[in-house]
Amino acid sequence: MNRIVQHGLVFASLVLLLLTTGTGCRGHQYGHVLRGDQPDMVGSHEAGAETFNPLIQDAIAQLLGRQMQVMQQVSTATIPPGPQRICFVGVENKSAEELGDFKEQIYQEIDTQIVQCGTFQPVSRRFVEAGLREARLRPDSLFIPDNMRLFTGVMEQMGQPFDFLLYATITSGTTQNNDSYQRDYLLTMELVNVHNGQYDKQAAKVRKGYHHSKLGAFKNYNPFTSSNN
Repeated sequence: MNRIVQHGLVFASLVLLLLTTGTGCRGHQYGHVLRGDQPDMVGSHEAGAETFNPLIQDAIAQLLGRQMQVMQQVSTATIPPGPQRICFVGVENKSAEELGDFKEQIYQEIDTQIVQCGTFQPVSRRFVEAGLREARLRPDSLFIPDNMRLFTGVMEQMGQPFDFLLYATITSGTTQNNDSYQRDYLLTMELVNVHNGQYDKQAAKVRKGYHHSKLGAFKNYNPFTSSNN
């Protein structure tokens, strides 16, 4: 009888250990480092790495790639020697969500992409912010010609001339379907050549569905199910 009781106590202890290990203790949090080949976690309530990283890579690669083709077609006599300098003035959020700490990361990712392409070189952010303060201008007001000339002059006085002005905007559009909704995220990059005023623009889009249950994705995006149901 004692042996049966002992076995029962051991079994109960194992069950309790498994339950504790599986559910975790309140007040504790666990994490793990993702390998380079592992996909980003998909945010359940708003956009995250799975949304912003593809947007940046797609938009900046196409925009700078197109500009490099233009530069190759233009006579080298009209292009100053060395990498073309880009003044990236910031990221404006016009989406339905707060960017939080991702706003700073988006800026740094775009800035890094500019450096890595080799053909272009970004102006230091510290100089850009100092130039805006000196000129008493907001980033979104630089597309007015007089403001552009004022800002360009201030940057030249600081020893930081540039060839292009770059501005990024994030917007979103939401489509509701009962308890589920789809949100389309759009990153738009606007580039202006300060020497001739030529304007270029590139956008990238990521669509994402949000649902209150795992069946929501199947119900709304199953090709055999009507979208009106």
